[in-house]
Amino acid sequence: MFITAAAFVATAVLATAAPAAAAPTVTKVAAGYGQTCAIRTDATLWCWGSNWSGEVGDGTNDTRTTPVRVGTAANWAGIEAGSNFACATRTDRTLWCWGGNRRGQLGDGTTTNRNAPVQAGTATTWATVSAGDAHTCGVQTDGTLWCWGFNRLGQLGLGTADWTVSTPTRVGTASNWASVTAGFAHTCATRTDGTLWCWGDSSSGQIGTGTLSYSTTPAQVGTATTWRGASAGLVHTCADRTDGTLWCWGNNGYGQLGAGTTLQTTPQQVGSGTTWSAVNAGYDTSCASRTDGSLWCWGNNMAGGLGDGTTTSRSVPTRVGTATTWTTGLVAGYHTCGVRTDATLWCWGNNGNSQLGDGTTTNRSAPAQVILPG
Repeated sequence: MFITAAAFVATAVLATAAPAAAAPTVTKVAAGYGQTCAIRTDATLWCWGSNWSGEVGDGTNDTRTTPVRVGTAANWAGIEAGSNFACATRTDRTLWCWGGNRRGQLGDGTTTNRNAPVQAGTATTWATVSAGDAHTCGVQTDGTLWCWGFNRLGQLGLGTADWTVSTPTRVGTASNWASVTAGFAHTCATRTDGTLWCWGDSSSGQIGTGTLSYSTTPAQVGTATTWRGASAGLVHTCADRTDGTLWCWGNNGYGQLGAGTTLQTTPQQVGSGTTWSAVNAGYDTSCASRTDGSLWCWGNNMAGGLGDGTTTSRSVPTRVGTATTWTTGLVAGYHTCGVRTDATLWCWGNNGNSQLGDGTTTNRSAPAQVILPG
């Protein structure tokens, strides 16, 4: 799609190679610091990469250079990866977590690491979950919001700053929460009325309320009632609105806000485009898809996580290849992964722990297809 001068300058790169031989396809993907997980179209769960804390979930602590299956269940519905742990929902609405648990982020009432999935609480009404650095939040089907794990900066939204909460604990009394996203030490969530709320650490303005302090309870971000979804990164946040515009705020040290040069304590629009369909904020990077199926990334690119074929950081959205088949299934961190419309999975960026699933530890600066076992 042509970008006018009134929008923003962006860099395009050559298309990556066509997919290799047909392989099992995926529906969901999640990326932590050094691990990746994906749900196949047959509802089985597969993970790979770093496994020091058991974050691969295969019952071992061995690094996995290629995808391995997690247990025998074939009813996985959603997956989220934190820094060294992961959580996933099943079609029966139960919630399961595994990996690092020093701060109780697995929600099983302990602070013991787990190298295989353990159930978080007993509820069978989980709709969605989000995993941060050491805390987790989820929305249940009745619209209630629950958080647990590390809370030193109020990121659980409970009105306190307790260090550890090891079981799911309800956030306030509202029952109209729609989605939630957990960052490093802050959290944001949308409500069904289109409002956006954030809390926790705001030392770089990442909760978007104009403060450089922190909040222990949800605080509304501006007055807009058109927020569609949000994604919390390390110390920045991005969100899109129902009009297709994209907004970011917080730290901007690597250009991860996609505009401007300094940190922002309130939302600022990324360019003037109105065709954004989804956004994901990573550690110091951001990626977003458009309604035309194109994918764009910006921010820290030292390990090639922007996918533009270079290791040059970018302060404006930079197009990833020329493909127009990217979906809203994308995750950005020190490595990045995305799902295409043919349900193939592609990853790139940091590969020091084999998180790209290609059997090597070689970084990649452009998307490469991940082949899951057949």
